[in-house]
Amino acid sequence: MKKKLVALSLLMLLFLTACGGGGTSDNANANENANAGGADNKTEAAAGEIDKNKTYVLGLDDTFAPMGFRDDKGELVGFDVDLSQAAADKMGIKLECQPIDWTMKETELETGNIDMIWNGYSITPEREKKLLLSDPYMDNRQIIVTMKDSPVESKKDLEGKRITVQGESSALEAVNKDEAFVKTLAEPPVEYATNTECFKDIEAKRCDAVVVDEVLARYYMKQNGEDNYKVLEDNFGEEQFAVGMRKDDQALMDALNKALKELKDDGTYDKIYQKYFAD
Repeated sequence: MKKKLVALSLLMLLFLTACGGGGTSDNANANENANAGGADNKTEAAAGEIDKNKTYVLGLDDTFAPMGFRDDKGELVGFDVDLSQAAADKMGIKLECQPIDWTMKETELETGNIDMIWNGYSITPEREKKLLLSDPYMDNRQIIVTMKDSPVESKKDLEGKRITVQGESSALEAVNKDEAFVKTLAEPPVEYATNTECFKDIEAKRCDAVVVDEVLARYYMKQNGEDNYKVLEDNFGEEQFAVGMRKDDQALMDALNKALKELKDDGTYDKIYQKYFAD
């Protein structure tokens, strides 16, 4: 009886070992297939293929008129909103515009909550290191705006005074690069989440000037009475707008650059530009 039990145990052990070996082999084959699939995906991405079944999410600041803002009905509108949709149509993809906290835009991109930063996003050396940036599609400057009755006429006149900028913006980067200028201020630049709040600050005379993207400033002043404001001759440099994407989204960037070129070539870009920037 004991011999039968021992023999039975040995048979069961051999059976279990065989199953275990088979499982390992299957897993290895599965891993190999998965790796092969990953290689195929990379090859497709390198060839410029994008996922036509995916809805791509665009992150924007919905207070950044005229690039992206809400109209009287609460709808998202603006130059970048229209241009991005036209580009999406050219690319054959679905696009969703998602308002975000602009101070968290790179984090939103890195975590996958959005796929593009597209809303007057200026090209800077720091951003070029972290992200893929599309071809530039618009020129811009970081200008200094004060109220019309302000005695400030130049950067030098801001010595001992207060300025305001949007937090985590290219305006803030431009100001902070001019370390000698920052040291002359009464305190570090006052930061707000939106440029609208920055303008409200100088209107209430809590700060003496705002450093801001020219495209937004011109639009804001036009809507709120240009005669109430003054733009200084001094500024913090010229720059260009681009679209920000993750470093591994080369296929998306290639497709977008192609679409932007086509929109400029066929006149669509100019039509959208006239809609928001014509006098």
